[in-house]
Amino acid sequence: MLSHRLLGVLSFVLFSVAGSALPVTFTASLSGLNEVPVNPSAGTGFVTVTFDLAAHLLTVDATFSGLSSNTTASHIHAPGAPGVNAQVATQTPSFLGFPLGVTSGSFFNTLNTSLASTYNPAFVTSHGGTVAQAEADLYAALLGGEAYFNIHSTAFPGGEIRGNLASIPDSGATALLAIPVLLALAVGARHRRLIAR
Repeated sequence: MLSHRLLGVLSFVLFSVAGSALPVTFTASLSGLNEVPVNPSAGTGFVTVTFDLAAHLLTVDATFSGLSSNTTASHIHAPGAPGVNAQVATQTPSFLGFPLGVTSGSFFNTLNTSLASTYNPAFVTSHGGTVAQAEADLYAALLGGEAYFNIHSTAFPGGEIRGNLASIPDSGATALLAIPVLLALAVGARHRRLIAR
């Protein structure tokens, strides 16, 4: 009986510790229809954002095409529910290295979320004045569906295409769910061996 309780506690601890360290991935399709106000841009795009809170890393992978005019900036805004404009949370005036002055392109970068340079200084100020709080609030906004990725252009300085970031199921979390089952099988096999003796 004690081994079953121990198994339950051990499974809970392992799942909790490992689960809290998993990166979370968010995606969004980008279009002018997602902008506020809506615009008639034919531009499209897709973005994948991965936030690894334990490692303090934010990875942004985006592609876009068909914009009506040249890009001027891109960043993540938060907190803001779909249909609401929100403050720029990440680097200003744009993600470092984002292709500017083009109507199509791609972008990939990993930012250290423990550094002030990852954030809009105004976002840090309005979120407790510390990078740690800004990081926690951006992560919470992403998890709560209250963050969006935006690409700005000369024709649409407020944003030409936008997508509300939504989390996707993480294959790593699925693998972690197997830990309690594997532990139960191991304890059961050991228990059967002890009884057979």
